[in-house]
Amino acid sequence: MFLEALGSAILGLALAWAAAHRLPDRLPTRPLVLSTGVAGALFGAFLTHSALSSGHFLLILLGATAVSAASVSLLLRPKGRLRRSSATA
Repeated sequence: MFLEALGSAILGLALAWAAAHRLPDRLPTRPLVLSTGVAGALFGAFLTHSALSSGHFLLILLGATAVSAASVSLLLRPKGRLRRSSATA
C-alpha cells in the first residue's frame, strides 16, 4: 500500500506540474495546483484501493491519475475575459 500511495503522489505531482507549466495563465498559484494534484491522486488511490482491494497496482494508479486530473481541472479559469453585457445596454 505504501508503494501505491507513493506512486500515486508522484503521478499527481507530475500531472499537476505539467498542467501548471502548460497553462500558467489559466491556473491559480503553482503551490495550490501542485497540492491539489497530489491530494487528488492520493484520494483517487484510496478510493480505487477501497473498491478493488490490493493486487491491482496499475488500476489503482490509473484511478489516482483520473481523480488527480479531475481535481486539477476544477481549478481552470476561462481563457479570455467573460463579456457581460448589462441589461440596460
